[in-house]
This record gives sequence, structure tokens and C-alpha cells, in this order.
Amino acid sequence: MSEDRTLEMVRLAKAALEDKKGQNIKVIDISKVSVLADYFIIADGSNPNQVQAMADSVEEALGQAGYPCRQIEGYGSANWILMDYGDIIIHAFNREDRLFYDLERIWRDGKFLSEEEL
Repeated sequence: MSEDRTLEMVRLAKAALEDKKGQNIKVIDISKVSVLADYFIIADGSNPNQVQAMADSVEEALGQAGYPCRQIEGYGSANWILMDYGDIIIHAFNREDRLFYDLERIWRDGKFLSEEEL
């Protein structure tokens, strides 16, 4: 997929998370440090219903734009919902699990993108 289309996916997913009041949204360019994906988007919510609503919002926004989700894990428990879109992977956490798993530390070799870079 082209870089422009991938960044469009990132922007749509980030906006969908913001729409459901996702907190501490981080976009990490991992393309230089991993073959898993080009971008991780990490966000958290305050309760399971909000975390599920965040995931639903992303799935709807990207689906309407023609980007189907390859796989979703963790939706039932809503502690950590992982959504695989190939070039981007979205992580929607509850706050406690986000602090516990600390993906930002694990992927610190990636490039954290600012609002202006998106």
C-alpha cells in the first residue's frame, strides 16, 4: 500500500479514537524497526464500554473508507483490543493494562509522530 493511503488510515483511525474520547493517543512509526506493520496507534479508555466503543468507531471509520480489519483480538474482555489492518495496528487499552504493558517503552526505537507530522 502507498504511504499516502497508509497515512490516511492512520488519520482516520486516530480521528475515530478521538471521537470516542480515547486518551493519550500515540502514533508510532515502526516501519524502520519491525516488519509487523508500519504504524502502531495506541490509546486508552477509562472503562470496558469506552474501549469497545473506541474499537467500534475505528472499525466503522476504516471500513467505510474501504479498509477491512484483518483481525480483532481482545474485544470481549476490552482490557486490550488489538486491531490488525496490515500496515497499521491499533491498540485500544484500558488505562491499567496500558501502563502494565507499556508498549511505548517497548517500541521506543520507533518514531513518535507529532500532530503536525500527520
